Amino acid sequence: MNRPFNWAFIGTGTLAKTVAREITKSGRHRVVSVYSRNPEKRGKFAKKFGALSAETPEEAMTAPGVDGVYIVTPHTSHKDYALMALDLGKPVLCEKPVTTDRAKAEEMIRKSREKGIYFTEAMWTWFSPVANQVKAWLDAGEYGEIESAFFNYHLRSMGYAPRVADPNLAGGALLDIGIYGLTYAYRLFGKPEKIRCLGDLQGGVDTGERISLYYPGGRVFTVDSSIVNLKGLERMVLQGTEGSTSLWFFHGARKVKLKRKGGKSLVFKGDGSYLNEFDIVSSEIREGLTESRCVPHQATLDVMEMMDECRRQLHLVYPFEKEKEEEKDQEK
Repeated sequence: MNRPFNWAFIGTGTLAKTVAREITKSGRHRVVSVYSRNPEKRGKFAKKFGALSAETPEEAMTAPGVDGVYIVTPHTSHKDYALMALDLGKPVLCEKPVTTDRAKAEEMIRKSREKGIYFTEAMWTWFSPVANQVKAWLDAGEYGEIESAFFNYHLRSMGYAPRVADPNLAGGALLDIGIYGLTYAYRLFGKPEKIRCLGDLQGGVDTGERISLYYPGGRVFTVDSSIVNLKGLERMVLQGTEGSTSLWFFHGARKVKLKRKGGKSLVFKGDGSYLNEFDIVSSEIREGLTESRCVPHQATLDVMEMMDECRRQLHLVYPFEKEKEEEKDQEK
């Protein structure tokens, strides 16, 4: 039996704590080092999980025994930490979205390929047994022709963490929770021919949007998200000529039913925790892979591009992007 996989955690926020608790309980993973810019939070996190409290990210990443680096900071810092880890020769599991736009994601993936070092997106849904079963049913023709599909994710999450409402940290609904519906739709149906996005902006972030995905044959599927209301809650519905699925909490579901029109319904149960991705990623790293079988690099880029298009239509530009544009204009 392999020894526990040793992680360096970059980030000590709400999600980092939840993930660390889940994966260490299994005995298959350990947090051996941690870095955060806040010394007090870093110290408490390190003490709780028996890890080294590193004063720099480099120290955390190169601590004795580190097998991989998990980046769980606000979106805006993902790229710099990922490039740092890859330059240090460390495999990277980077929280979703891997960064704020496709161009930056390309830079991260390019570095991974140049170095020949593992890099992947910590998109919970890609590793979910339930989500993968839905995909398997679709590929096997169990749904027949899909006639309609929608993915709702409505959550009053403005208070979940300061970053959610902060435009300087690329806050808002799209990158935080809209990505789940877009990823699920992409996973099932691929990249759409066209996207139409309508939404609301408040305080420099998007509080919600309704995204229409146009596919061949006139099919239009929708992704609806909000961080200010619970309308629709979190639900995915697939309606096909031969079967259908209605699934609550679709991005981390533990159970799913396929209702067949002409036969007995099928039910599948699977673990919906974060442990799936950490088990799979650690196994792939030990196998020597540089790209995950579950999350192809192209998929990360395609979904990032879809979100870029949504932001373009919403005229959503973050302050740090405006500053860069101003700098370019001054250079001209």
